[in-house]
Amino acid sequence: MPERTPMTLFSMTTRAMSAQMVRMNTATSNLANAGSVSSTEDGAYRPIRAVFSVELDRASGLAGVTVGSLVRADTAPTKRYDPSHPLADKDGNVFEAPVDETAEMVEIMESARQYQNMVQALQTAKQLMLETLRSQ
Repeated sequence: MPERTPMTLFSMTTRAMSAQMVRMNTATSNLANAGSVSSTEDGAYRPIRAVFSVELDRASGLAGVTVGSLVRADTAPTKRYDPSHPLADKDGNVFEAPVDETAEMVEIMESARQYQNMVQALQTAKQLMLETLRSQ
């Protein structure tokens, strides 16, 4: 097994920023599919979520976050009677994606805020390093 370099503040925040981008992209995908319909319940879009996992770096003692997996919600699609819809089944029903648009917007805002917090942490660390070098 190749030896890994110890995790630094920069690698830790980079991983956290990547995880928040995946979180934001999944919420954006869910939002883009809100209102989409299918002719079958199984074919209807189901929202996805990023599941985070924690990685402990034994060399540095730092814990980092990564996206462990993406999971589909088990929420049932909304069955709607609309016989004039081109995707309606033989009974005149279509199945709409169970996407809560408000919840997805909150998810996007929270992930963007967390991403910005990581950017601020990197800027602060950079500034402290520069101040340390200048004082030498």
